[in-house]
Amino acid sequence: MAVVPIAPELLMTLAGGTASAAGQQIWTSLRDLVRRRTAGSRGEDAAPGGEDQWRALDAARDDARRARELAEVLALRARQDPAFAQALEDWRRQAEAAREGATGDVHNTVSGGTQTNVLQARDIHGSVNFGG
Repeated sequence: MAVVPIAPELLMTLAGGTASAAGQQIWTSLRDLVRRRTAGSRGEDAAPGGEDQWRALDAARDDARRARELAEVLALRARQDPAFAQALEDWRRQAEAAREGATGDVHNTVSGGTQTNVLQARDIHGSVNFGG
């Protein structure tokens, strides 16, 4: 399995809590993932890698250097442990979905026939009137 790197910007977004409550849960789930022990080369439990970097970024959530360090440790660990790589890939998909959901972007498609009134909006406070 090819390891897809985790973007440091994604880590900073989730660490900063700007990706909603779901994003905050996903950030915490990354901590749980990096705390997991894995089987070492001789069958013994190997100490998990990345927990110190996760804590450092959690303490300084807008530090790009710390985000890069965490991303690098996660990629290294994923290359060494296929089970961790799969779990990290699953986490990355959830994290990207949470970040995309937090942007507030609206994507609508209007097609077929003739439309006279079409409204695309994010937040509406008050009434909408098309006249008439």
